[in-house]
Amino acid sequence: MSKKLVGYGIFFIILTCLFFYFVFAGTDNWRAKLPTVSYVKPFSFVNQDGRTIDESDLKGKVTVIEYFFTTCKGICPKLNTSLKKIYGEYKDHPDFLILAHTVQPEIDSVPRLRHYADSMKIDTKKWILVTGRKDSLYKAARGSYLLDDPANNVEKLDDQFIHTQFLALVDKVGNVRGGVYDALKKDEMAKLSKDIGKLLKEKAGPNGFVNGVFGNNPQ
Repeated sequence: MSKKLVGYGIFFIILTCLFFYFVFAGTDNWRAKLPTVSYVKPFSFVNQDGRTIDESDLKGKVTVIEYFFTTCKGICPKLNTSLKKIYGEYKDHPDFLILAHTVQPEIDSVPRLRHYADSMKIDTKKWILVTGRKDSLYKAARGSYLLDDPANNVEKLDDQFIHTQFLALVDKVGNVRGGVYDALKKDEMAKLSKDIGKLLKEKAGPNGFVNGVFGNNPQ
């Protein structure tokens, strides 16, 4: 092989390396990413202080999604005890959030959510409790966060009841990532903690939310 061909080969290798450097420099495109399983559809609920919360409040945040109810004596206290460890780990990070939805809005009024939050001794700017219309709360659980089987959407709303220890994870641009996490299993909560750390390091991008929330609809 001639020196000329070797020189051309080295030149093209250098050119290729420079190309990939400029494509990936300053981005997270080179990292292995958590799978996207869904995305956050538009919603509007009311928090423990009576303030309206919608999808824009999640913009730029890595958000853990929870469903619970204040009178629960079984799963919910265990779920919140487990989740409080995650809260303690990340509550001081400016881009971390927990959004907890009641599944029993006919009982869990705004004052009741406020009392519940106070009893947990949490910062309600970092761990928000919301109530609203039952059909909207349940639609978000099934359609956005995949925390309940859509087949459970029986004809009569009063007969529906979601009772789950599963959590979802939303990235800074509104994608639901990584699947669901069982709050009653230590290994899955360890994975959730690690995945939160990964998403906090990801850049949100210039356009904010995507997938029909603040950008284009998914194809």
